[in-house]
Amino acid sequence: MSQRFHVRKAAVLGAGVMGAQIAAHLTNARIPTVLFDLPAKEGDKNGIVLKAIDNLTKLNPAPFGSKSLAGAIEVGNYDDHLDKLKDVDLIIEAVAERMDIKLGLYQKIAAYVKDGAVIGSNTSGLSITKLAEALPENLRDGFCGVHFFNPPRYMELVELVPTTLTNPQVLDDLESFLTTTLGKGVIRAKDTPNFIGNRIGVFSIIATMHHTARLGLGFDQVDALTGPLIGRPKSATYRTCDVVGLDTMAHVIKTMQDTLPNDPWHRYFGAPVWLKALIEKGALGQKTKAGFFTKKGEKIMVVDLATQDYRVADQPASAAAEGALRKKGWAGKLAALRASDDSHCQFMWSVFRDLFHYCAVTLGDIADTARDLDLAIRWGYGWKQGPFEIWQEAGWQQIAGWIAEDIAAGKTMSDTPLPAWVTDGRDGVYSAEGAYSPTAGVNRGRSTLPVYARQPYPDPVLAETFDSGTTIFETDAVRCWHQGDEVAILSFKTKMNTVSPGVLEGIHRAVEVAEAGYKGLVIWQTSEPFSAGADLSAAIPLVAAGDRPGLLAAVANFQAASMRIKYAQVPVVAAVRGMCFGGGCEFQMHAAKTVAALESYIGLVEAGVGLLPGGGGCKEFALRAAAAAVDGDVFTQLKTVFETLAMAKVATSAIEAKEMKLLRPTDTIVFNKYELLTVAKTEARALFDAGYRPALPAKGVRVAGDTGIANFRASLTNMVQGGFASEHDALVATRIATVLCGGVIERGSEVDEEWLLNQERENFVDLVLTEKSQQRVAYTLQTGKPLRN
Repeated sequence: MSQRFHVRKAAVLGAGVMGAQIAAHLTNARIPTVLFDLPAKEGDKNGIVLKAIDNLTKLNPAPFGSKSLAGAIEVGNYDDHLDKLKDVDLIIEAVAERMDIKLGLYQKIAAYVKDGAVIGSNTSGLSITKLAEALPENLRDGFCGVHFFNPPRYMELVELVPTTLTNPQVLDDLESFLTTTLGKGVIRAKDTPNFIGNRIGVFSIIATMHHTARLGLGFDQVDALTGPLIGRPKSATYRTCDVVGLDTMAHVIKTMQDTLPNDPWHRYFGAPVWLKALIEKGALGQKTKAGFFTKKGEKIMVVDLATQDYRVADQPASAAAEGALRKKGWAGKLAALRASDDSHCQFMWSVFRDLFHYCAVTLGDIADTARDLDLAIRWGYGWKQGPFEIWQEAGWQQIAGWIAEDIAAGKTMSDTPLPAWVTDGRDGVYSAEGAYSPTAGVNRGRSTLPVYARQPYPDPVLAETFDSGTTIFETDAVRCWHQGDEVAILSFKTKMNTVSPGVLEGIHRAVEVAEAGYKGLVIWQTSEPFSAGADLSAAIPLVAAGDRPGLLAAVANFQAASMRIKYAQVPVVAAVRGMCFGGGCEFQMHAAKTVAALESYIGLVEAGVGLLPGGGGCKEFALRAAAAAVDGDVFTQLKTVFETLAMAKVATSAIEAKEMKLLRPTDTIVFNKYELLTVAKTEARALFDAGYRPALPAKGVRVAGDTGIANFRASLTNMVQGGFASEHDALVATRIATVLCGGVIERGSEVDEEWLLNQERENFVDLVLTEKSQQRVAYTLQTGKPLRN
């Protein structure tokens, strides 16, 4: 049996933008990490690292799952602390992208690296094989490229790049670690310049820049065409360049120019004149507050090449191009683009055509399969579909024929013919057997590495399907099913997985089914979010009629579903990823256990629409405060909770959700969202096998009472007088305080769970019947935004 790979401690070399954020993410995963950099020339010799850690706490999006983790990173410098490497299992090098700097550092650390340690370079494009040559022979088999994408916490892609000397077991161990412990999507890339993600992604930008200039389009017009309209991020092309930095963009393009002299598209691998001009002016993008775009007052401005100055960014995509791109299916979209004489349509066809052409020609050199290329682009650049997926969906041979015609007509960026395999009669690169590998000449399935057995539903590529399990029962609102084992699964079918009356009925029925014949029930959604909360539209008729008894019954029905989860005779486990708001949050609070993906955004946000949590959330917080009270001081336990609820705060990670008490200390955090279902089922079985019994109904619950309400009300009065809250904000918050404190009764009184639920119902209905809360609900339903009135 091979020895299991454990990362007990890690080190990151280089406290720049990437290195510091990689260290932060390792810390998120509770891995003790040392962050190194050069010794500072003045003051504290660790000053460079200390400043980098301080900057991490100010970045948005946040690299840490909680700012409280910043203090966990150990600091070091290369002069004084290389001894700290002697007990490190994983070293990630992330210093400047210069071969001489990296090689010099490797020689410096070599004597301190223990046998069996893994060393990975976060280079974005330098030769991994050449870097390995600087290491002593005994360290080379544990060395490879480990290329994270920026920002490391959020971007799924990590490219794993071996040399010919890398031990295959090291690669397997590292891929498993990156996948489960850090939550990454790992692609094994060949040791070629810019690997897979940046080779294709940067080429796409180069092609976009070329056709922008050729057809005289505005940068704002191009971004209107190359963003969400085609399944790409809102930052599209030129705003993405601004975020990355125009100097960084030019450097990456220059890297392709220097390292790919034989690439058939080489003549395009240079920064356009207008990009160089912006850089020379110091307009480097977001970091200098001006690049392709800038902001003047409230107006977004964009560079106009004709005037060499900024103008208002208000030029949209043409109606013809937008119409073509809104057609259903890629076959219709691309056919319409190619057939049109409109310059925007021709631009989009040209960009797609040249991207397809480049991907086909380079695939065999840079990746093992088409799947690797598509997933690298999806995970590294945020595209909903990869180039090969789009091409195949549009009709493989039709598109290939059009590309060949354009090559013959001299319209393409390169006259290199398409590879023979493209036109061998195939329908595409994906089939039931897997994804096409040009080097092997066959379609290959997914990796059989054991870690992927934890992902029953991985991120699918085109036409890829997975066993959807066996249905136990199904309604318009929910599906209850299983995977052939002892745990039932409940999935919602409503829009955004909101909680409708049908979902409430489904919960009761699913718990009953699980109690009758399963070891547990897992609430898991087939796609994000976990739940956007209650479907408020269902209550509108009752509100319009002023039907107080009907509203009280509706809230009681919601609470009953939460209580059915809590007091089920088998464990109910909530498997949370993405948004988990309102009623969805209340369901997970009542579950025997929650298993949450790191990127879970959890909150009881009802105050934002003028309401309070009415599905048992306030009640649960009151119970937890009473249980945690020291010497009967319940009020102290409620302070943070009150602020969270009254201000509708949302935890921006599962780690933060624990700190905000939206998750319990015993709840489990999973870093890879595709492993969530497996872990949740494992937790449910473990609870059952350990003799699970639900908690006893809560009685003798001590509350903060009238004194607690008065204290909260005093702070609200100050906020209203200071202009920080409206009168209605204060009313909503007072109602929340009333429920949390157990109602207007004497401080220290003891109540039971039903009393607290009743307080929740009464105060919820009182609020929903106020005119201003109704205005807030209506506005949110119409706009998706909160109203302050």
